[in-house]
Amino acid sequence: MTTTGIIAEFNPFHNGHKYLLDQAHGLKIVAMSGNFVQRGEPAIIDKWTRAQMALENGADLVVELPFLVAVQSADYFASGAVDILAKLGIDTLAFGTETALDYNGLSTIYGKMAEQMSEFLTTLPEELSYPQKTQLMWEKFTGVQFTGQTPNHILGLTYAKACAGRNIQLQPIQRRGADYHSTEKTVAYASATSLRHHRQDPAFMAKSMPNADLFQTSPQVTWEDYFTLLRYQVLTHPDLTQLFQVNEELAIRIKKAIRQVTSLDQLVETIATKRYTKARVRRILIYILIGSRETSLPQDVHILGFTSAGRKHLAKIKGKTQIISRIGSQPWDPLTQQADQVYQLGNPKIAEQTWGRVPLNIENEVQ
Repeated sequence: MTTTGIIAEFNPFHNGHKYLLDQAHGLKIVAMSGNFVQRGEPAIIDKWTRAQMALENGADLVVELPFLVAVQSADYFASGAVDILAKLGIDTLAFGTETALDYNGLSTIYGKMAEQMSEFLTTLPEELSYPQKTQLMWEKFTGVQFTGQTPNHILGLTYAKACAGRNIQLQPIQRRGADYHSTEKTVAYASATSLRHHRQDPAFMAKSMPNADLFQTSPQVTWEDYFTLLRYQVLTHPDLTQLFQVNEELAIRIKKAIRQVTSLDQLVETIATKRYTKARVRRILIYILIGSRETSLPQDVHILGFTSAGRKHLAKIKGKTQIISRIGSQPWDPLTQQADQVYQLGNPKIAEQTWGRVPLNIENEVQ
């Protein structure tokens, strides 16, 4: 039987995600971001609730991406997630995309020309951001064109790169409905951005996501819930350059800007430049919020939940892959656990995220 991996954030889980799971084949394993996500934001609802939504709508097994995989640029996000899914025995990687390309062919090209393609990146002007450089690399070596409005397409290329040389087939699934960043309400498949934007509209939420009641009754957070904490961290930290990816230039810009702004959005606008994209700035602000330092990634895989089919799969791979189902006296990943503790500060109603938590066991099979 096919074992399909899906890399996701489900922030929050919506009809488009359900469509993706419906289109994927065989046993479906999701590697999902924890309580902070790739574009540098706290997840709107916690990881356990998002895992439950996935398991009730087609996923068989949901595992957690460690903090330093989940909150990273696209290349690190993709390669870290694929590493975890490979440990779990996937043979296919399914993902949504705006553009129907031959991703398997592109993966083969990267596998053959990785050295030349990486070398090309070093020849590009310093003032270009890393995403701009990688776009130029793909255009030069494969002829792929970019519009700048296709983030899933760009992620698809990072998956092609991450799967190069591995025995993993790529299964692109044409994205339906609204664009990734769209706040449009009239489409059948609204984007996660739109759902976060219109979360106070119960009728829209009920139409756009399968678990609307669970979403509406779950404690929710946004960046603004952590802004005062971030200000405190920036103003009291003796040397921000000790933190992950904070260089001297950024440290000076952030220390100066934090005294002049009243919101997270204003702070990001003030710090961002051509070289430092808004997404990169938001990620760095998350690192400061959490107090992140560079650390090695955990080798074990943390399970958030499973169905009966997912549990059987775990039994099959036991012994080949180290599985963590309960975090106790031995930590799984100290940085992720630190991030979870900070996440809980955003809303007093958020449940305990680490201690005593065991994987969700969703017995009802999807109809």
